Amino acid sequence: MNETTEAARLLAGPALALANAVSAGKVSARSVTEAALARIAQVDPVLNAFTDVTSARARAEAAAIDARRAAGAVLGPLAGVPFAVKNLFDLEGLSTRAGSRINRDRPPAPRDATLVERLTAAGAVCLGGLNMGEYAYDFTGENLHDGNSRNPHDTGHMSGGSSGGSGSAVGGKLVPLSLGSDTNGSIRVPSSFCGIFGLKPTYGRLSRARSFPFVASLDHLGPFARHVADLAATYDALLGPDPDDAALADKPAAPTLPGLEEPGHLRVAVLGGWFARSGTPQAYEAVARAARALDATTVVELPEVERARASAYLITMAEGAALHRDRLRERPGEFDPAVRERLLAGAVLPAAWIARAQNFRRWFRDRAVELFAEWDVLIAPATPVPAPRSGQATFVLDGREMLVRPNIGIYTQPISFIGLPVVAAPIATDNPLPIAVQLIAAPWQEAAALRAARVLERAGIAVAPEPVV
Repeated sequence: MNETTEAARLLAGPALALANAVSAGKVSARSVTEAALARIAQVDPVLNAFTDVTSARARAEAAAIDARRAAGAVLGPLAGVPFAVKNLFDLEGLSTRAGSRINRDRPPAPRDATLVERLTAAGAVCLGGLNMGEYAYDFTGENLHDGNSRNPHDTGHMSGGSSGGSGSAVGGKLVPLSLGSDTNGSIRVPSSFCGIFGLKPTYGRLSRARSFPFVASLDHLGPFARHVADLAATYDALLGPDPDDAALADKPAAPTLPGLEEPGHLRVAVLGGWFARSGTPQAYEAVARAARALDATTVVELPEVERARASAYLITMAEGAALHRDRLRERPGEFDPAVRERLLAGAVLPAAWIARAQNFRRWFRDRAVELFAEWDVLIAPATPVPAPRSGQATFVLDGREMLVRPNIGIYTQPISFIGLPVVAAPIATDNPLPIAVQLIAAPWQEAAALRAARVLERAGIAVAPEPVV
């Protein structure tokens, strides 16, 4: 097998196996990078996952890795692994567009976002920026300015949003790893629709420095991967303090990758109530399969989940409107009309409503923490349906016709509202389109959610399906 063929084979497999091969000199980082660029050139015209392909940067980074290996240096844990990032992360030399038309006028970023710097320091090779919903206010993966990112399992269906390009690129095997953001579900929804693993960490766990915000009190950044060990290794590489992010918590974290296989029983329950309503049979089948594999026989409830979702909406609308006030005033015609109308609605919400939502938020978080005194992981659906068709406006849930855009996140919003760590895990079912569950852990316990995902993966229950592209 020649090096080009071997590089393409490794690119389609686990990121850690690829990194080990590069570190051992079995394949060069340059050949892997060329294989990834060739795959992007072949498949991305179909998926529309990328907005910017940084081929010159990628080749330079790969050459530096190969030079270090030739000099006998020890390479990083992600040596030679290609990755790409949602285009709200700063990439040096590119304008950070955040899925918008307006932001294209911004000057090129002088420096990478902190999380991009950390993956590069771990040896990963950056291939560019990824498509997303405008200003991250989206669950669909549809973008008026850059076109829709498409589902790698059926290109007539949504990729999910707002990190649609991040999900499509990993699900379509363009890159083994990507980064996205999650305010109300924007990592977990694309993970569910594109059939991959995604991690929304605890609020304040990972640095948001030099990324374009949406809702500062709800925004999380995190990774996507096709394998749990790759997800854990990427998360580990992203950890650490950062003086450039004032919201980053002073909470040291041990690496999670070494603990994926450790013995010990996880106490797992299923979230009922709100999370057992308004979904499709596919969503509930996924939960049931995960519950059986994790020996979860108890159903528990969080109180007032519907109120939590409504409060999350209010805070999202109000903070989003405040962030974009000047743009709304000066350049309203350059927004996607659907995004503009939601932001304008947020601008006129009574302040008393927002104060009540924030007060309720504290109460709701306390109720969730009480559950984790007894349980390590809670299982819930990630999305109520597999990916709808692109452009689909409504779907039927619980016998009612409902709007697609606001209701894709009915199960994700109440969890990000209180900043809990979650792994979205794709569950193998008979359905032709993927669907995922949420594995929800206590604050700062990302390791528990990752361990549960690893149990499901080893049992063949949580598997990233092969793309059709």
